[in-house]
Amino acid sequence: MPTRHDDRVRARRLVRRCLLGAALLAPLAAAALWTLPAVSGEEAVQIPAPLVDEPAQKGVTSETAVLAGGCFWGVQGVFQHVKGVTQAVSGYAGGSKATADYETVSSGRTGHAESVEVTFDPSVVSYGKILQIYFSVAHNPTELNRQGPDYGTQYRSAIFVKNAEQRRVADAYIAQLDQAHAFKKPIVTKVSDFNGFYPAEPYHQNYATIHPDNPYIAFNDLPKIAHLKTMFPAAYRTDPVLVSLGRPQG
Repeated sequence: MPTRHDDRVRARRLVRRCLLGAALLAPLAAAALWTLPAVSGEEAVQIPAPLVDEPAQKGVTSETAVLAGGCFWGVQGVFQHVKGVTQAVSGYAGGSKATADYETVSSGRTGHAESVEVTFDPSVVSYGKILQIYFSVAHNPTELNRQGPDYGTQYRSAIFVKNAEQRRVADAYIAQLDQAHAFKKPIVTKVSDFNGFYPAEPYHQNYATIHPDNPYIAFNDLPKIAHLKTMFPAAYRTDPVLVSLGRPQG
């Protein structure tokens, strides 16, 4: 017999995939990315670059950032279009390996957040620039335990820092943005120590690219990528860097 938990999981899926109605959003889904109207449930915000950033390190060509900002489909889609990003994988962070699967994480009781592990070349795009894009176009950092139509701690805004330098940059940037009143409300993004990242199921990878006609993607996520192109033209890449669907590596 279906449980109340089963009903909640089905409801979340329904919200993500069907709530807005394919007929209502067909014009958006059919539009090319570069002409898509900048209309969505979460508007982008122009914010200043971080005053504190990681120093360039000679010979370092790869670094990872783990970011949570609502449904991982859109966050992954944004960073797959950022120059210098070599991989962006949807997954789970904040909880244990034993509970890192979609059905369990959807309960909101695992400690996990839907997250994206962004691997990037710091000689091309800095950690600070990654955070600027994250705060500006990838999600709304003032929403507590939700993003758009998605509710629950698994959709929280969080940065899982890998080292003291990442924490220094993240903490300083949040303080800078709050002091500048860059957003209408205070930032609620939590900066936490990294304790593991677990790639999501293959059907979640590259979702925005594979399913641009999905009403949820058309309304919530394609506009984010359009904002990236408009607001960060020097950082935008037309062709996304995609995850191998064989077995994405975190």
